[in-house]
This record gives sequence, C-alpha cells and structure tokens, in this order.
Amino acid sequence: MFRIRTLTDASAPANQKAIGEIQAIIRDQFSDMTDKDIAKLPDQISDPITHQFVAKVSVAEDGRGRIRGFSLLLVDPQLNFGYLELIATAKSGSGSGVGAALYEQIQQRAREKGLRGLYFECLPDDPELSPNPAIRKQNEDRLRFYEGFNAYPIMGTDYETPVTPGTTDSPYLMFDGLGEFMVPPAVTLRRIVRAILERKYADLCPPEYVQRVVESVKDNQYAIRLPRYGSTLPDVKQQAIAAKIPLIVNDRHDIHHIRERGYVEAPVRIESILKELEPTGLFSVKSPKHYGDRHIKAVHDTRLVDYIERACADAPEGKSIYPYVFPIRNAQRMPKDRSVLAGYWCIDTFTPLNRNAFPAARRAVDCTLTATEAVLDGARAAYALVRPPGHHAESRAFGGFCYFNNAAISAQYLSRYGRVAVLDVDYHHGNGTQDIFYERGDVLTVSIHGDPSFAYPYFTGFRNETGRGAGAGCNLNIPLPETITADIHREALKKAFVRIKDHAPAYLVVALGLDAAKGDPTGTWPYRAADFFKMGALIAGIGLPTVFVQEGGYRVRNLGVNARRFFEGVASVAKTPDLTWELKRKGGMGKNEPMKWRSSVVPADVAEIRRIVMATNAFSGEEIDIAAELAEERIAKGRVSGYEFILATQNGKLAGYTCYGKTPGSERAYDLYWLAVDPDRQRSGLGHQILERTEAAIRKAGGAFMIAETSSTGAYDKARAFYERVGFEKLVEIKDFYRPGDNKVIYRKSCPPQS
Repeated sequence: MFRIRTLTDASAPANQKAIGEIQAIIRDQFSDMTDKDIAKLPDQISDPITHQFVAKVSVAEDGRGRIRGFSLLLVDPQLNFGYLELIATAKSGSGSGVGAALYEQIQQRAREKGLRGLYFECLPDDPELSPNPAIRKQNEDRLRFYEGFNAYPIMGTDYETPVTPGTTDSPYLMFDGLGEFMVPPAVTLRRIVRAILERKYADLCPPEYVQRVVESVKDNQYAIRLPRYGSTLPDVKQQAIAAKIPLIVNDRHDIHHIRERGYVEAPVRIESILKELEPTGLFSVKSPKHYGDRHIKAVHDTRLVDYIERACADAPEGKSIYPYVFPIRNAQRMPKDRSVLAGYWCIDTFTPLNRNAFPAARRAVDCTLTATEAVLDGARAAYALVRPPGHHAESRAFGGFCYFNNAAISAQYLSRYGRVAVLDVDYHHGNGTQDIFYERGDVLTVSIHGDPSFAYPYFTGFRNETGRGAGAGCNLNIPLPETITADIHREALKKAFVRIKDHAPAYLVVALGLDAAKGDPTGTWPYRAADFFKMGALIAGIGLPTVFVQEGGYRVRNLGVNARRFFEGVASVAKTPDLTWELKRKGGMGKNEPMKWRSSVVPADVAEIRRIVMATNAFSGEEIDIAAELAEERIAKGRVSGYEFILATQNGKLAGYTCYGKTPGSERAYDLYWLAVDPDRQRSGLGHQILERTEAAIRKAGGAFMIAETSSTGAYDKARAFYERVGFEKLVEIKDFYRPGDNKVIYRKSCPPQS
C-alpha cells in the first residue's frame, strides 16, 4: 500500500528526506541528467520566479515513509498549461501501480487547477526516429502506458527533429487534454512550445533551432496522433467531474449529549449541517481512521489527556462532573479527588466530564487527522465535521465545550511537511491554539473574534499577544467590537490573509466557527448565509491546501444553511489561480527588487536558511539542521545566544547570509559559523558583499580577525576556493578529524581597521 502526497515546502525535514530519495531515483534512472539539474529540485519548489514554472512534486510513499515513486509537474499559470518533467518509480515500486496512480493524480490536480492541458515528452516508436529495436520496444511500452490515459503525440511539427543532425530518439511532444480540451490553436501552441524549449533547454537548444520548431507549428498542419495501442480517442465534450471535498463526520458524536438546560453544544448541530450538505454533491464522505494517542499528546500535556480519559471512565453512569474549585492560589499542589481535580485542568464551570465525553472527543481527533491526511494526499480541501469542538483546549487545560484541540492536532501533524497557518474564524478567541503554538515560529496562529472585554474566554485574545521566543510575531489576534457589519469582518479577514501570505505556509487549517451568524445564542454578529458564502470564497482564494475543522455555531435554525453556503463559496473558486500566488507575492516574474540587508532574524528565516543550505547540495542533513538551529537559538535568546547574523534578501526571499560570533575565551577573535549564498546568485559577487559587511560588523565590535573551519572533502572544494580567493589564510589541516579521510581545514582572515 502507498499514499500520494504533494511536497509544498522544500525545507520541512520530512520533505528534505523525500527530496533526497527522489534525487537518488533520478541518479539511478536518468543517467543523462547532470548533477546541477538534480541538485536544483529543492529550489524549483521554492523559487518559481527564477525557474519560470511553479513546480509541483508528488511522491508515493509506503507505510514506512519510503519513496516508491514521484512526479514533477511544472505549471505556467500565465499560459495555463502543465509540463510533466519527470515521473518515475523506484525499482521496488515497479509494476505495483505506482506510476499509474501518480499520473491519475496529476490529471486530477490539473483539472482542479483549471489547466487547459498537460504536455510532456516521450521517446518515439517510429523506426526511422528510433532504429534500435530494444530501445524502440521500451519507447512503445511508455507510449502504450500514456495512451491508456488518453495522452498522445502531437504530429505535424518539427518538435521531434534532433538538435544535432544524425542523432536518434529525439522525443515527441505529448498532449493530454484532460478529457476537456482539444490541442490548442497554433498561436497558443507556439507560445507553449517556445516556453518549454527556452526555459527547459536553454543550454541545449540554440535560438535558431527554437525558432525553427516554433515556426513549424502552423494552423491545420498538426494534430494528435490516432491511437495505436488499443485505446480510443476521448470525447472532449464530456466535461471532467470536479474533485469533491472529503467529508469526515464524527460518527460517535451523538453519544456526547448533555441534556441539561442551556447546554447548546448538542448533537442536532451535526444533523442540521449534514442535512444541508448531503444534497449539494460537493462532498465525498470518508470513514475516519484510528490514530494513536501520540498525536494528541504532541500538543497536550500527557497528564491532562490521561486525566480526561480516567475521569470520564470513572464518572457515574448518566451523570456529569463539573469543575467547581479552581487552583488560583496554589496550582502546584494537585488534589486527589477527581471531582475536585476537574478544576485543576479546566478553565470554566460549564464543560462537564462524563462517560461519553472522552470517546466522543477522541473520535473527533481521528476524524480531524483523517481529513488532514486527505489534504496531505493531495485534496485541495477536506472538512472534519466534528463535535465536541476543540479550539479552547490548551496544552494543559480543557474548557469551552472543548477537550482536545482538533485544529492544533491537525496543524502539528502537517508541520512535519511544511509551514502551517491556523485561521480561527469562530466568534470566540481560539485561546487553546494560541497557547499551544505561542512559542513556535513554524505554525502561525490567527484569530478573528469578539473582543475579550465582552466575549468568552475573556482573559485571552488581546492584540498585544503576538508570540514569545521563537514564536515572536507568529500570533495575530484581531478582536472586533460587539456590534459590527459583515464588511468590517471581511476587512479583518483580508488583514489576516496579508499576515498568512507573509508567513508563506504550505498548509492552512481553518477553525470553522459558524457562530458569527445573526441570532447565534453565543454571539452578537450579523452574518447571514450570503456572508458565509463570501467568507468561504475569500478563504479558498488564498489557494492553500486547507483542512476545515468544525468549531462553534449554535443557532440550529440556520446553522446548516450557513455551512452549506460557506462550502458553496469554497467550491465557487475550486479553480482559483492559486498557482500565481507565489509569483504575485514575490513581485512577479523577472522583477527584482533592490537587495535588502538586515541583522535581525525572524521566524520565517529559519525555513529560508534551510532552503539555501540544502540547495547548495554540499551539506548533510545533520549540518542543515544545525544551520537552522543556530537561527532558532538567536530568535529565542537574542544576542545572549552568541550568534550574530547578516542577511541579504531580494523579492522577499533570502539570497544569502552569514552567521558568526565571538570566540569564547578570546578578546578579539570571531568564528564564522556559516556563509551561504543561494545557488542561483552565486558568482554574482553577493558572497563578497556579505563577507565585507561581516568584517565591518566584527571591526565595529572590536574584533581583529575571524576563523573559518571546513572539510577537506571534494564536496567542500568550492567553499575552500572561496575562502582562499577572498583573503583567508590556511592555518592548519587536522587529519581524519571528522572521519577517516575527512580532515578539518582551519582558515584565518584579519579584519584590520579601515584607514
């Protein structure tokens, strides 16, 4: 068994491992690819401007997380086409259906994103173009495979003409209309062919060859080739069916039913939403899978989780335990009686513990993680329709009808694969999510809610709560007045989107409270069904893979309609131009801002540092982790950490940096820990500029010289050559320092005062 997921963040540790395995497959199976082309894969994912395509990498993983196959799809959001650069299976995955599953996923994602066709290359089966029978047989097998998916060669152009006369097996240009589109008219196809040849083969195809091929695309002289291997041409009039949103419903929610008067968090909430959603055809219902408690304990104190489980199991049949004594004087001493202990772990008096609270909340976690995995597997969005809700549950406390923080558990799960943003649109502040991630920089938390001066939970949700340590600046609260208009709320959403895009997440988790509705018994805001439609469309317009997790919403009369209209809004932009977001955010293709310099380190720099260091293709995974950890320590401790930074950024992207610090025990010596430049900006003089600024900073601090250490192995040839070129003196080489045959080389460079 295997699953397919998309790599949206090249710097996430789990994705770095996957990229390494992909590169190993490429080296093993594509002998004609250069080391440079293989090494650029992380940067293709991170930098669509330089590479002029948005790269979408999908991997098929087995149960142990090993890569059994991958695909690399390059998308041009302006010409609106996709180019399948690579698709391959590991030798262990051959013949297992991995390749077919990957191609089917590519087709589906292309339809969702509104692409008007897929293009790729396939070696020819014509004896005149491929005279070697053994090679031609392999080519035939590949063409037979793609023909089964209705992808065919485009005939009648010079695309398969060799660049060098006399060579063989020059590829066909293949076209897959995705069941919707014919081959485009000549004026469009010429632009697509030019884009492929100039961007992908600039080093191989001279301008005159490109022009010849482009000019060979003439109206009424080209067409897709008729099937040769038993398939039939697709009926392009049959429109492809849009992908449905996975819907995971807590099938055990109704056991948690508090019948006491005034308890609004009732089972009828789920029933009212389902009644409206089921007829829409927008959803595909999936059964929840079971996940281990480790996912809950990754965000909640183990003692809290264990207490809720035991207290619920021990509760009298048919009765609830309510917290009633709270440890404001001595929180360190825990009472023994579990009924009294409830107040130790709870933040209010109206969140009861009973026989069914734990199993219902536990199942809600399973549903949420099932939805999360659906997004990891490539779904554009997934909806966990659960109760009890979760966003008030903190690391060490439950409350507000919430026991386990479903949205936080989802965000924690996703954080292994990339940066995450949590957007909480519930009327009440998401205090639990804020608490759990308050000191982390990889997960941004944003909450739009009623001001705590009048709205639960009263003691959190203020504007000045912005994060701490590594999480400084990664918590945004937008409290709003008791009486607002829907337009005011939408303006708050747009403000949230600006911060989310600045965080550059790979995934979005939405804590979906529908209690902003007019007449909700817990809120005061005026949202109507049409406003929820607009909210859904706005959130979908961000263009991020999104997990929606149900939170509040208690006016049953309109709850289902509001939920339906929200997701109709989401579906209304199912083909939103999300692929252009990365380009727009960075100022557009080919437009370079002036280089910006700074010495402060912000949480977003950690991922950028990982990206640059990894892209150099010279450092081990352990070394990449160390580079990121130094930045994290500087963020957490400031200058007390002993690490100083100089960072150069352009177009919102880190171009290069140094990390240095005073040598312990020395008055005037400084250690140069890291100097790294984005591979695309090497040989531009940027490394010299960064070093000059580092020297100036050391001089200003009273330093006299800097020490740099590196390895003697071939992977560090460029680093040693750079040091020697810019004036470092080699002091000593310690044999076998790192490992046998891997010596430590120590350099010194003076930082004399300027005259």
